Amino acid sequence: MQQTSELDSIDLRILDLLQHQGRLTMTELGDKVGLSTSPCSQRVKRLERLGVITGYHARIDPAAAGRTLLVFVEITLTQKSEPVFKKVRDELEHMPEVLECHLVSGTFDYLVKARLSGMAEYRQLLGSMLKKIPVPAQSNSYVVMEEIKESFVIKVKQR
Repeated sequence: MQQTSELDSIDLRILDLLQHQGRLTMTELGDKVGLSTSPCSQRVKRLERLGVITGYHARIDPAAAGRTLLVFVEITLTQKSEPVFKKVRDELEHMPEVLECHLVSGTFDYLVKARLSGMAEYRQLLGSMLKKIPVPAQSNSYVVMEEIKESFVIKVKQR
């Protein structure tokens, strides 16, 4: 993957625009960055090929999917080693309810974000997570009462 220092100002503008409006046509995108359609399309394809643009997604309302419960779970392992971390990673990344999973530094080891239909599904997920972890683990859970802000837009520093 390329570093921002290797991208020019047009690349950075394309990235910023696509994050906010991923359905722009190449003609519209080109107009906004000062390129004709073909060179703009070539730049976007290059950014995709290089792994700078990792995909395009539709954001849906969680309630429309019956997933109104948002939960964060801290998991603390009793033993820490590369094989244990690999096993936990392999198990958690295949759970569809888990939206995000991060190995973190601090007082716990993993921070898991899950979107669920309700508390019964959450109890099942927590039991399943703890059962699949290869060493004894402790968990702390935080049920979200109100979502204040959620964004997937990364600030792109313009030159």
